[in-house]
Amino acid sequence: MADEDRNLIEILANSPIDFNKYIGYVSSPKCGAIATFAGTTRDTFDGKEVLELQYEAYVPMAIRCLKSLCSSARSSWDIHSIAVAHCLGTVPVGETSVFVAISSVHRADALDACKFLIDELKASVPIWKKEVYTNGEVWKENKEFIERMPDLGKASHDQGGACSGKKKVEAHERKSCCGTKVKVNDESADSCRF
Repeated sequence: MADEDRNLIEILANSPIDFNKYIGYVSSPKCGAIATFAGTTRDTFDGKEVLELQYEAYVPMAIRCLKSLCSSARSSWDIHSIAVAHCLGTVPVGETSVFVAISSVHRADALDACKFLIDELKASVPIWKKEVYTNGEVWKENKEFIERMPDLGKASHDQGGACSGKKKVEAHERKSCCGTKVKVNDESADSCRF
């Protein structure tokens, strides 16, 4: 079975994430480790009460980027299977919006690849988040994206275009897979576009 055949990538519109489905997908008698990450909506941010998160995405590009990230992870770690799910629409407090499951023979590969995948997803995949508070709402950029901003223009040229996945990922040489986001400020909210 080809590596890409052992990847399950889903963008879910207004559906809850079924952890058992994704853990079951990556499970194998060959593997001694399954690492997972579940990102959930918390009830406060910077002293503001959060009611829910709302997600939007450019789905074809998001899937392409996630496939590229899976390829990059496989080139750096010995991974058996990968499952990634991200919700779109409204995600209430306490619910999961993103889930990653990775299996490998040994735990170090699964743990390191899981951290890489969620960090890169938050930094570069075209999925946008709005935080809805009791007293307003705002589109939010992930800290991973903000930390990478000075490198974005260079990353797009260095990698040969959006989501190329041609480059092996090194610990301190991670670039955006999906090109450059441009922050547009106005008085009502922040938004990003490609």
